[in-house]
Amino acid sequence: MRVGLSIVFSLLIVALLVCKVLTKRAKKAISPHVSFLLSGMIVPVLGNLIIILSSDHFFATAGYYIYFIGMDLAVYSIWRFAYAYCELGKPKRYANIIVHSLLTLDLVQYILNPFWGKSFSTEKILIENKVYFRLVPLIGQTYHRVICYGLFASTLIIFIVMTVKSAKVYRSKYSVILFSMAATGAVETYYIVSRHPFDMSMIGFGLLGLMVYYFAIVYRPLKVLDRLLASMASEMPEALFFFDVNGKCIWTNEPGRKLVGVLGDNYDNIKDNLNYLFEDIDFNSSGWIKRVTRGYGEETQYLYMAMRSAADDKGNINGSYLSIRDITDEQLELKQEMYNATHDSLTGLYTKEYLFENIAQRLSQDTKSRYMVGYFELSNFKLINDVFGRQFGTIAIKQVAKYIQENSSPKSLYGRISSDSFGMLMNMDLFDQQKVQNILDGFIVKDENMEHHIVIHLGLCEVDPQGDIDVQILFDSARLATTSISNRDKAQIVYYDDKLRNEIIHDQLISNQVKNAIATRQIRPYLQPIVDSLGMIAGAEALVRWIHPEEGFMSPGQFIPLFERNGMIADVDKHMWRCACEILSEWKQRGIECFISINVSPKDFYCLDVVAELTGLVEEFDIDPAKLRVEITETTMIGNSFDMTKLISDLRNYGFIVEMDDFGSGYSSLNLLKDMPLDVIKIDMQFLKDSERNIKAGMIIKNIINMSDDLGIDTLTEGVETAKQFELLYDMGCKLYQGYYFSKPVPREDFEKQWFE
Repeated sequence: MRVGLSIVFSLLIVALLVCKVLTKRAKKAISPHVSFLLSGMIVPVLGNLIIILSSDHFFATAGYYIYFIGMDLAVYSIWRFAYAYCELGKPKRYANIIVHSLLTLDLVQYILNPFWGKSFSTEKILIENKVYFRLVPLIGQTYHRVICYGLFASTLIIFIVMTVKSAKVYRSKYSVILFSMAATGAVETYYIVSRHPFDMSMIGFGLLGLMVYYFAIVYRPLKVLDRLLASMASEMPEALFFFDVNGKCIWTNEPGRKLVGVLGDNYDNIKDNLNYLFEDIDFNSSGWIKRVTRGYGEETQYLYMAMRSAADDKGNINGSYLSIRDITDEQLELKQEMYNATHDSLTGLYTKEYLFENIAQRLSQDTKSRYMVGYFELSNFKLINDVFGRQFGTIAIKQVAKYIQENSSPKSLYGRISSDSFGMLMNMDLFDQQKVQNILDGFIVKDENMEHHIVIHLGLCEVDPQGDIDVQILFDSARLATTSISNRDKAQIVYYDDKLRNEIIHDQLISNQVKNAIATRQIRPYLQPIVDSLGMIAGAEALVRWIHPEEGFMSPGQFIPLFERNGMIADVDKHMWRCACEILSEWKQRGIECFISINVSPKDFYCLDVVAELTGLVEEFDIDPAKLRVEITETTMIGNSFDMTKLISDLRNYGFIVEMDDFGSGYSSLNLLKDMPLDVIKIDMQFLKDSERNIKAGMIIKNIINMSDDLGIDTLTEGVETAKQFELLYDMGCKLYQGYYFSKPVPREDFEKQWFE
């Protein structure tokens, strides 16, 4: 029973606290009195909860003090509430003095009880095999009960009088509280007389508090029309105002009251308030609707208003009603959806489609200004993500977008047109190329942990006001201009012009000839010898050359960059691999024990299954895979999303020798030596050139060679052009050498004649 009562008391306390919070929010005239009453009910219930749960004398005694002082507070709060609820005004001055004096005296005698022991004590008993401390009332307790019962009885008399005198429609609001108080008092009396250890009347006090909250704050006596309207519209979110046939407002719901600031049932000023808020409201007609916008900026409110007639089942007009619905959230959501559809979520700039649409509109309307489009491209953006992390890449995109926003003229249009590029329409007369170039040259992206120079290329295409305007073609042209930039590690600005157009046409022409060039062996390997430390031939590198029937000898720089951009490098590389295997197969038959190194382009890994292609070739030509060495550039090893370590391991497990080309040209050379399963590193020829002018470069080469030896990796230095360089590298312990000092790349026939005959 103790557990059950403690749960009930706890729930009552929570319910009373919730009602207290809701009462404060109600902001009615009666709210302070109801809030005070609820507090008064919580205290004695809390005291009894402590008494029931306590098996310790100290805590039980403390619970009794809280209980008795709480009862003083409870009956006093009920007494004060009765005057406010029954609209009797404030208690008389002399009544206040008497009540306050009696209650103060009661409080004092409880404070003195620990010293004089005349108020109450407790006795230890067992209930349900558990210790319980029951009240032992003394003379002071009798005084306490007289005061509480007297004040409680005077409050009952007030509610009895109001119940008898009130009109029927208001009688329930008094009679229910009267009944609740009488029942609670009766239960409390039984508890005192029977000396039952558990005060069940506290449940009545808690329920009395809830009753008071409901009838004082929530409940309102409704007339017949009020009931009908409430059932139809009280739950509607829009504000509703009902008018009779004479145009007088007879009812409004809660949203309507809040809108016009009306309290209670006083509807006399509603029409004036509505006219003040919305000015020209036509109350004399119905069937109209209008949209209203109020306020400015973030305080803007959008409203939908409609006036309609109210007719009975016979079609007779009984009045009209005005509905006012707040559609602010709907409008803001619609605007947000439109914004999201036209703006990039990361940068807030226009999307590609919306940018092109606005540019087309601007160019069609303004034919006098000189315009050009700009294509901003972040160079090696994928590499930035891979090396520095996607979070840093996101910061880079945002900072480039911020730069474009802050440095564009008001008439410019700009947006994000891909993951790593931006587009802009700008006035040619306002474009300061040198200023833009200076900014791009020093563009640094920073976050909390690092900073990095970001390379941005800008392609520009002038708009011909007399020509057909196709925004997509304009940006394609500007983008094509950036593809002509040979050095991808330097910020550059390039224009699309006739010369560039002719180069693009030429690139397209030779791209169309690739398949035939491969079939007719116009594209063929040239071999550059690789020698050992004794100057003896060890192998060769197969380098692609194109002997064009019309243009003659074409160096790789004329077509390799193009094929790497358009993906045709994969076809060329497959052809070169096959040619190398054909040569190795013939050398095998002739007893020549030399290897050939082949190059694998970064694009090959995206277009081909490199491992399957190479293993298929060595099996087809029945050659030792160790004779077909595979060169992969350092930047390829760190610049791809796929697992390069696994690819290299698969090649080596099959028997291929894997070489890292251009060692030292990338970002993470030492990490690669640690992490990648390599056989040979080719030291970048730039190191070799610098070593003759810079002693530090020579020291770096020497340390690379020593470190490679310790790791079991052979070194091959390319770009050896003099005997002095060869001797220097020999002294450092380099294993293999390649360069013009031995031979430039030559046709296979010349290579074999020089080294094998």
